[in-house]
Amino acid sequence: MKTKIIWAAVVSVAFLAACSPGPKADKTTFQTSRPWSPYTDNRADAVIVYGVSGNPSDRSDSTSLEARLASWRERGYKTEFMTGIAWGGYGDYFSGQWDGRPHLDEGQKNAAGDTIWHGTKVPYIVPSRNYLAYFKKTKIKRVIDAGVDDIFLEEPEFWAEAGYSEAFKSEWEAYYGEPWRPQDESPEATYLSAKLKYHLYYRALEETFSYAKEYGRSLGREIRCYVPTHSLVNYAQWGIVSPEASLASLPCVDGYIAQVWTGTARVPNHFDGVSKERVFENAFLEYGCMASMTAPTGRRVWFLTDPVEDRSRDWADFKRNYQATFTAQLLYPQLADYEVMPWPERIYRGFYPKSATDPERIRIPRDYASMMQVMIGALQDMPVTQGRLDGSPGISVLMANSLMFQHFPIHEGYDDPQLAGFFGLAMPLLKRGVPVGITHIENLGYGKALQDVRLLLMTYSNMKPLDPEAHRQLAEWVRGGGRLIYCGRDTDPFQRVREWWNTGENAYSAPSDHLFDLLGVPAGAPEGSYACGKGMLQILRQDPKEFVLSAGGDQPLLTAVSALYGGLETKNHFTLDRGPYRLVAVLDESVSNAPYHLEGQLIDLYDPDLPVCEGADVVPGTQGLYYDLRKAPRAPAILAAASRAYEVHKSGRRFSYLCKGPLETTNVTRILLPRQPRSVTVNGEAAEYKWDAPSHTCLLRFDNDPDGVAVEIRW
Repeated sequence: MKTKIIWAAVVSVAFLAACSPGPKADKTTFQTSRPWSPYTDNRADAVIVYGVSGNPSDRSDSTSLEARLASWRERGYKTEFMTGIAWGGYGDYFSGQWDGRPHLDEGQKNAAGDTIWHGTKVPYIVPSRNYLAYFKKTKIKRVIDAGVDDIFLEEPEFWAEAGYSEAFKSEWEAYYGEPWRPQDESPEATYLSAKLKYHLYYRALEETFSYAKEYGRSLGREIRCYVPTHSLVNYAQWGIVSPEASLASLPCVDGYIAQVWTGTARVPNHFDGVSKERVFENAFLEYGCMASMTAPTGRRVWFLTDPVEDRSRDWADFKRNYQATFTAQLLYPQLADYEVMPWPERIYRGFYPKSATDPERIRIPRDYASMMQVMIGALQDMPVTQGRLDGSPGISVLMANSLMFQHFPIHEGYDDPQLAGFFGLAMPLLKRGVPVGITHIENLGYGKALQDVRLLLMTYSNMKPLDPEAHRQLAEWVRGGGRLIYCGRDTDPFQRVREWWNTGENAYSAPSDHLFDLLGVPAGAPEGSYACGKGMLQILRQDPKEFVLSAGGDQPLLTAVSALYGGLETKNHFTLDRGPYRLVAVLDESVSNAPYHLEGQLIDLYDPDLPVCEGADVVPGTQGLYYDLRKAPRAPAILAAASRAYEVHKSGRRFSYLCKGPLETTNVTRILLPRQPRSVTVNGEAAEYKWDAPSHTCLLRFDNDPDGVAVEIRW
C-alpha cells in the first residue's frame, strides 16, 4: 500500500520445486509497525512486525525491532517480519552511512528527471546489486538473528513511468548489451523498458530470498519467504511493473499475500459503456488472479482485506466496501488463510469522517469494530471446502505478466482505457453470474493449470507472450479437446516489438500467428471457427475492449461463448456454502434486478447485532454472510463473537470461557445453548442477556479486554 509523490527537481521457470507449506499457527495474521497495544490486540494467530526501523510512513514509534517482536510474543502471537523490497526506511543506504557513498541517485526517475518517492526521503529504488548487498546484510540477517523464520518482502514495484535514472540506464546496458533508449521513443522501447523492470525485481527477490534460506540453514533453521503483492490486475491498472506470477516457480519463494482491498478494488472499470467503481467484481477478479498464481504450484497464499484504506474516506464507505471485498475473498473455497488487516493502529485509533454527509472525524464506530472482530473470528473458523461457486464452471481468461508492459506511455495506435482489454473478456461473463477464472500463461507448464478449464478466452491486444513454450502448451491442450476463443485485431504497435516471434528463425508478424501455426490455422486467419484435433479454436477479430466500451458491445463475445461452451447458465448472483457459513453476492447491471432469497434459520454476521432471522433477502449490489444454524455444532457452542475464546470448559449444565479482544471495543456474542440460562456472569458479576427461544441462542454484549473477560453460563 502506497502513497505516490513526485518531487520536482522473464521467463517462467519450468519446474515445480519442493516447498514447505508453513505452519498453520498463522492461519490468520496482520501487519503492524508498532509494539503490542491493548487497543490493537485483535487476537489473530500471528503478527507480521513491519520494518527493521518501523514503517517509514509512520514515525510515531521508535521501539527497536527486537523489542517489538518480544512485545507481541509475550501476548501469545507467533511473530513474522515484513518490509518493502522497493522502498523502506533505508536512510543509512541513501545517505551513504553504509558504504561511504550516497545512493539517492538510485531512486526511480521519470522523464522529467524527478524522483518517484514513497515518502519523504524514501524513494522507490532501482534494485542494484549494491543495494541488494546492503539489504541482505543489514535487514535480512538481522531479522533472522532476531528469531524470525517467516519473512515477507512486499511490493516489488517499478513504476511504468520510471526508467530514466542513471542507475536504470546502467542496468539496461548490462541486460541488453546496447545503449539505453528512452521508453517514450517508441512502443518497442516502452516494452523493453518494462521487461527490464520486471527482470530487476525478479532478480532482487531471487537473490534476497536465496540468501535468507542459506543463512537460515547455516543456523540450523528453515526460513520461509513470501511476497505480499498487489494483483496483476491492479498493477496494470496503476501503471506498475512487477514479476508477479513468475515468482511462484522460484524454489526460494514459498507463497504470497494477495494485497487486495478497497483501495485497489475501487479503481473504475468499463462495462456496458459505463465507467464506474465496481468494487465487488473488481475484488473477485483480483483475488482470482492471485489464487490462480499459486494453485498449480501448491504455494501458499493469504488473502488480505482492509477495514479502511490508504485514502481518507468516511466510515460508512469503509464498511460498505469492506463487506464487498470480504465476501469476494471468501468465494474461493480452496483457500482459507487470511491477513485480517494491515495497520491496526490506523483502524482502531485513526480518525475519519462519520459519513459522506457528516464531516466530523471520529474513531471507529463501536458497531463497525464489533462487526470487524466478528469477521476475524469467522476467518479463524473458515474451512477449506471442496464445494465450488455456483454457475457454469470451467471458463477462464488467460493473463500474462506482460499485461503491465504496454500502459506507459501511450503510443499512437494503442489505447486500453482502464484495462478495458482485460475487463472486456471477464466482465460480460462475471456480470451474468458466470464464475470466470484466471489462468496465468506463466503457469501453463504445470499440468494443473488447465485441468479444470473447458473454455479459455485470450487476446494479445493488451499483452504479449514472453516464451514460445506457452504456445506449445496451449496447442497441446486445444488438440486434446480444449476450446479456445482468441479475440484481437493484432494491429497494435506492440505486435512489432523485437521479441522471439519475429527474431532468429521466427518471422511472424504477430505472436498469435505462431500459436495458429501450431494449431494448423493460417497466419492472420479471419474470424471464424477452426477444428484443431479434438478441440476448437474460435477467432473473433475484435479487440476485447470493444466488448465493454459501448452499451451492448459484448454480444459477439457472449454468442461465441454460448456456442462453444454449450448450456451457459446466466443469473444475477453467486452463492457458496463453507461449512456453516453461507455466502451470497447479488450483482447489479445483470440479467435481473430480483433479490436472492435464502431459506432457513440464519445469523446475519454483517449486522453487528448478530440477529437471528428466518430467511433473508439480499438485494442487487450487496452481499451477505450468514451462519446457518442447521449446521451448528452441538450445544453449548459459541457461534459468532467479536472476541476470541480461550479456556473453554463444558461441564454438566455449565459453560465457561475466557474471551479477549481490543480495548475500547464492544464484544457481541451469540451462543447456542441447550436451554435458556438461569444465570450469566461476566467477570463474576450478573450480566444481562437476550434469549432467542426459536434458535436456542443467547446474545451477550459487554466491553472487550485484552487481558480477558471471564464468562460463565448455567442452565
